[in-house]
Amino acid sequence: MAIKLYGSLTSCVTMVMCVLKEKGLEYERINIDFSTGEHKSPEYMEKQPFGQVPCLDDDGFLVYECRAICHYLAAKYANQGTPNLIPPADDFKAIARFHQAVSVETHNFNKYVWMVTRERVIKPLYFKQEWNQDIIDQAFKEIDDKLAVYDKILAKQKYMAGDTFTLADLFHLSFGTTVIRCGCKSFEKYPNVSRWWNDISSRKAWQEVYEESKHYYDPIF
Repeated sequence: MAIKLYGSLTSCVTMVMCVLKEKGLEYERINIDFSTGEHKSPEYMEKQPFGQVPCLDDDGFLVYECRAICHYLAAKYANQGTPNLIPPADDFKAIARFHQAVSVETHNFNKYVWMVTRERVIKPLYFKQEWNQDIIDQAFKEIDDKLAVYDKILAKQKYMAGDTFTLADLFHLSFGTTVIRCGCKSFEKYPNVSRWWNDISSRKAWQEVYEESKHYYDPIF
């Protein structure tokens, strides 16, 4: 049975799509229409009880939350496609560095890129509301502060968890691309961040996902 990915082309869904492509996995994306409230339908909420996207069905096994889905796919299909998206379980130091980098993305990056996305994308696209530029500017400042630290980390290693591309890097792609479209200039300000970003954002898997999905946010840019 083909893998089914439920969700429209939001940043959380494209994150999962990127892992699927890195792993060379065939899948069917089933669109969930927010405008009709499909995400809150009883049928969909049987799969995702919070009525959010994405949700993945892998031969009857359901899992939701984008990062959990990505971890599942990287672990189950470890020997397929791009290797070591999660380091080998017996490499304790690599695993520690990996979880450290994933935590950094969650608490020092995603927190602020989500502020921008919510204000500049979600409000006008789904609620037809004006965005608050002061909130966006404050989030941009926080992102800049965090990327200044990233630059120091990336001066010593190629990727966020070491010298191998992992989920810790991939998790930045969807929302990072969105905030750049929203006007964030910090990714090009810091040389090591710029080198890293150009590397990961030019990967074939992400380029394919971006080309497929970029039109979704076009109406507000």
